[in-house]
Amino acid sequence: MAGVNDLIVPKTFISHSAVETYELGMNFGAQLPLNSIVCFFGDLGAGKTTFIKGLAAQVLDSQGEEVTSPTFTYLNIYHGKLTLYHFDLYRLRDADEFLSMGFDEVFDAGGISCLEWTEKIASLIPEGSISVRMSHLGGDERKIEIGRL
Repeated sequence: MAGVNDLIVPKTFISHSAVETYELGMNFGAQLPLNSIVCFFGDLGAGKTTFIKGLAAQVLDSQGEEVTSPTFTYLNIYHGKLTLYHFDLYRLRDADEFLSMGFDEVFDAGGISCLEWTEKIASLIPEGSISVRMSHLGGDERKIEIGRL
């Protein structure tokens, strides 16, 4: 597969199943350098967690089954080959709350940060971070657009 910079030249993928979404996440995760910040956008059920499970399988050198969305805790940390910081900011009030919890410190902590509902902290996201926009097309199909912020 192409390098991460090739994946991030804005590209659009159509996934026809949860398995394809997972595999795209795996291929994408295999290319990420340390301290990557990957910002996920999409409605509930768009496939963000499935994509992150695939990404985690590569980053952690595991099967990714243990990865769940941290909706009520804001952050799950997974250790493996690399460290994965998985944020779900759906319930977060604003960027000030994110900063008050010290979460911004993980952006350069030597791992990979995946943030769901990034729009809640848009002002804190470094320029050049990776954007993954997902939308449900009907049935099992998803549109996945990867680019830079």
